[in-house]
Amino acid sequence: MAWNEPGGDNRDPWGGRGGNAGPPDLDEVVRKMRDRMNRLFGGRGDGGGGRGAIPSISLGLIAVLLLVVWALSGIYLIQPAERGVVLRLGEFKTITGPGPHWYMRFIESVEKVDVDRVRTVSHRAKILTRDENIIQVELAVQYQVQDAKDYLFQVRDPDYTLQEATESALREVIGGIPMDEFLSGGRGEIVRQTKDLIQTILERYQTGLILTSVNLQDPQPPEEVQGAFQDAIKAQEDEVKFKNQAQAYARDIVPRARGDATRMREEAAAYKDKVIAQAEGETSRFLQTLKEYEKAPAVTRKRLYLETMEEVLTNTSKVVMQAQDGNSLMYLPLDKLMERSSGNQLPIPGGTQVRATPEGTAQDSPRRRSPLREGGVR
Repeated sequence: MAWNEPGGDNRDPWGGRGGNAGPPDLDEVVRKMRDRMNRLFGGRGDGGGGRGAIPSISLGLIAVLLLVVWALSGIYLIQPAERGVVLRLGEFKTITGPGPHWYMRFIESVEKVDVDRVRTVSHRAKILTRDENIIQVELAVQYQVQDAKDYLFQVRDPDYTLQEATESALREVIGGIPMDEFLSGGRGEIVRQTKDLIQTILERYQTGLILTSVNLQDPQPPEEVQGAFQDAIKAQEDEVKFKNQAQAYARDIVPRARGDATRMREEAAAYKDKVIAQAEGETSRFLQTLKEYEKAPAVTRKRLYLETMEEVLTNTSKVVMQAQDGNSLMYLPLDKLMERSSGNQLPIPGGTQVRATPEGTAQDSPRRRSPLREGGVR
């Protein structure tokens, strides 16, 4: 029943009774509120404004102080390497940069994310290559937070997602190449492909991460085949060494071979010109001799005979000649005679004087040169 209905006890909401009761006393209401506040802070509500009562001005001061404390508690500072993600009632509101900021405490919250710190994750596993060889590799990935919002809200654990993406990408890349290609210097291409594949996976999941570098450590074989693996690596190093030596030898021998080939071509060309010139000279001499022979055949034959004999005897150190007034032949060992008296005239029976020349040939004194050797018959 309402307090003002007929037949009721006319009880008003301020504790008054009876229909003749007046409006509630404002001082009484304030006094009751002071009593309640006094009891709340450990005082006694005596209803008469006693010693334990809190004055009205104290309540306002407390309220102001509480408001100031609440406002100051909402100030926060973002470092240069951080980004602040502001949430209002658990929902994303904005991202704040470096510097001081304020948020409404108890309504909003701030998550600080370090976006400049370089983080590292390593993965080590035994992987099967395309040619069915097992190799143990270790990959170190360095990354940073690129988008603080995606890093906090898109994936539950971005760092764990990065580890899984690293293992998946590494197995996919190494599983598609043979072990020889991996060991023979193809690790740079493997690192590039792995980095691109990991970044693609991170962007697909919107993790807010970006890779800065990917380092592939030296591959290690399983312990069971470590000896054979070391032998294979040594053989590949020897192969590279021998290739370098062969290339150095080629760089040394090829220019020399080219120089020798050029020299031989030039010598052949010079020999060709020489032979042609000699042939042309012999042809010209023969034609001139032929003309003279047609004019005087007997004289020309005799001169040709004498010149031929002269050329033949010039190259020998022994002379056989017929003595005067007799049929006997005389042999002159000119080489022995020249050894005894080099440069002296040797007497020959019959009155002919023979001079020993330094070349070891005997010639008449005086000796006349054949006209045919001058270029024709006079």
